[in-house]
Amino acid sequence: MAGRSISYITGSQLLSLRRQPTIAIVDVRDDERTHDGHISGSLHYASDGFTDNISKLIHEVKGKDTLVFHCALSQVRGPSCARKLVNYLENSKEDVGIKNIMVLERGFNGWEASGRPVCRCKNVPCKESECAS
Repeated sequence: MAGRSISYITGSQLLSLRRQPTIAIVDVRDDERTHDGHISGSLHYASDGFTDNISKLIHEVKGKDTLVFHCALSQVRGPSCARKLVNYLENSKEDVGIKNIMVLERGFNGWEASGRPVCRCKNVPCKESECAS
């Protein structure tokens, strides 16, 4: 899978797709996830330790083919973590089934500013069924 590219997804596209069982949302914000809430059902892999946790992430998203990364604005941390995953997968000979690596346009702040549902539970991973979103 050489030459894998990262694409962008809008908040409205993600809103309609996020309940599909093959999509995982990966929140790479650091401490602000705790204070600001998160997109329900999202996983949390803080950007500052992301590289060390890539293999854990791949294990956790087994069976998913699309990963959507985001940080607060999706300008630095979200795209850079997505790129780290692309590089890791290109250097790994194992096919883990991940076909699409995406970044949420405008990040969590844009998602929340557009009035989309935000969860404030403290669970990691967030169990969407337990969230009032």
